[in-house]
Amino acid sequence: MTLLAVDDVTVRYGRLTALRGITLAITEGEVLFVTGPNGAGKSTLLNAIAGVVPPISGAITLDGANVTGASPEQIARLGFSLVPEGRNVFAGLTIEENLKVGAGMRIDKHKVAGDLDFVYREFPMLAERRHTAAGMLSGGQQQMLVIGRALMASPRLMAIDEPSLGLAPKIIDQVYDILMRLRAQRTLTLLIVEQSSTRAMMTGGRMILMRGGRIVLEGDARDMVKDKALKQAYFGFGDH
Repeated sequence: MTLLAVDDVTVRYGRLTALRGITLAITEGEVLFVTGPNGAGKSTLLNAIAGVVPPISGAITLDGANVTGASPEQIARLGFSLVPEGRNVFAGLTIEENLKVGAGMRIDKHKVAGDLDFVYREFPMLAERRHTAAGMLSGGQQQMLVIGRALMASPRLMAIDEPSLGLAPKIIDQVYDILMRLRAQRTLTLLIVEQSSTRAMMTGGRMILMRGGRIVLEGDARDMVKDKALKQAYFGFGDH
């Protein structure tokens, strides 16, 4: 079943075209990696799906509903949750207060306490330090907090923008172990922007390579990393 469909979407910031006719589909339970050089349009793609930036053309469908031009709140209520680049914790709030922010738009308030317990079971460090200000956490701990906060929205599709950014390899391993475990436990569909194609290969799933606001390569992550065409497309070798 197709959970998300992006059909010929174009996004502009003033005169700058950030996405150029992007078309892709994600099936329920899938892991899709998005890679590419800086300025390729990866974060813009996530923001367009989240309703943060409106497309000037094309359509976005989530779970059968046309969400093109819908507000971030409307899209979140349909089951989409975004973990932005740079983590963006509320530094002055406690861990628990940060987590409860993630549940702010939910209608099923009676299930929030159960999901909070679930997050604390999956992230024992968060439970132990629940009354600690989020700004006191390390980068890896903040990444776990924002993943937990995204889970509190009870998503079906979670998008994570650069989960490896600024983290040590051992912490990156932990973050990905958690994401894959959550995917299995919660039947989560994952859309991950990741600079490291090697990390995508290690994790497995489908991968698209973006460049200049377009998708220029697509395939199985493990196969693509072995193919010299990935490096050629990433850096634009052969362009005229």
